[in-house]
Amino acid sequence: MTFDSSVLCLENVSRSFGNFCAVDRLSFELGAGEIMGLLGPNGAGKTTTVRMLMGMMRQSSGELSLFGMDCFSERSEVQKRVGYLPDEPNFQNHLRGIELLEFVGKVRGLSPEVIEGHVEKVGGKLGLVEDLGEFAANYSKGMRKKLAFLMATLHEPDLLIMDEPTNGLDPVATRSFLEVVRTYVEKGTGVLYSTHLLDQAERICDRCVVMNRGKLVGEGTVDFLKKEAGVESLEEVFFALTGEGEVGDV
Repeated sequence: MTFDSSVLCLENVSRSFGNFCAVDRLSFELGAGEIMGLLGPNGAGKTTTVRMLMGMMRQSSGELSLFGMDCFSERSEVQKRVGYLPDEPNFQNHLRGIELLEFVGKVRGLSPEVIEGHVEKVGGKLGLVEDLGEFAANYSKGMRKKLAFLMATLHEPDLLIMDEPTNGLDPVATRSFLEVVRTYVEKGTGVLYSTHLLDQAERICDRCVVMNRGKLVGEGTVDFLKKEAGVESLEEVFFALTGEGEVGDV
């Protein structure tokens, strides 16, 4: 499927480590204002794909671009338009939450007023404002995820790349988080949403890409994937396309 407003495009992208092919001729596109689920068992190549998109490593072959720019050679420009939420955020634990946000905001050239407004608006919705005076070392996993999301969205990105974003959040925080994500989508932000929570992906994703052993094994809307597989749920689609065997993610 081709989008007039494509923000992310992979064409026959492969990445090998020695004789091991972690990603094998992967192709898909993500449009503006779309949530795409990136699904697959451990070892499917999802993490390698995300690292290539973030310019952390170069693909072995194929073309990979964000907003028409090469993810690796133009990564400094690409990252001005991307917000990244990793599964395990790492912070300078001797700093307070608000200090980390102010630091990231200054690096991105944002004014104190913009930073403060973002904290009040998004931090308030996530219930984190009262905790921003605490040292990051004392944050729970859920609080670290919320802080990392605030940092990822400070500059109002055109694309959000998120890896297990609700891991560590309780049900109330998860609902608030997803509501905030939806507000970005409504403004035209594209979202690549890597998760193992298939019921969540079924609820929120416009389309899904399913990977297994580095290859694309399924792509389309949830309804399309279910119809093609002749099953009733995305979980059944997942097992039909990938099987049950899982190995460590690459």
